[in-house]
Amino acid sequence: MTAWRRNLGITQGNGRTSAMKRKMMRAKIHRARVTQADVDYEGSVTIDQDLMEAVDMIDGEAVALWNVTNGERLETYALTGPPGSGVVCVNGAAAHKMRPGDTIIITAFAWMEEAAARHYKPKVILMDEENRIKDAREEVPGPQRACA
Repeated sequence: MTAWRRNLGITQGNGRTSAMKRKMMRAKIHRARVTQADVDYEGSVTIDQDLMEAVDMIDGEAVALWNVTNGERLETYALTGPPGSGVVCVNGAAAHKMRPGDTIIITAFAWMEEAAARHYKPKVILMDEENRIKDAREEVPGPQRACA
């Protein structure tokens, strides 16, 4: 095995290189509005069941919350809220970082084998002002967004 191959992968005890895995975005709820912030709850983010099902998120799944309004970024876990409610309630300590009315992005990630990662298409939904699904489509790179 050449040194450059060994340096690019994770070597096993037998000297062979194992397959690299990549952490990929697998789901995104784009531009949701925070409807509640409950600092007295233990933690998590409660999300309308319809939204979670649309991107295949489940209870207890780790999610990243990116606040478009103030730039805060944090990780927590998702809990299912009532279907059709539009609820996006940030709970616990995270409620100090996100307020009702803030626009946020909610993402989930997965580790994938190299080959799968190169062809995977994440589930992406875009929200309206009432946390209803406005569109479901592939991710569009920023410079191309104006043309999409």
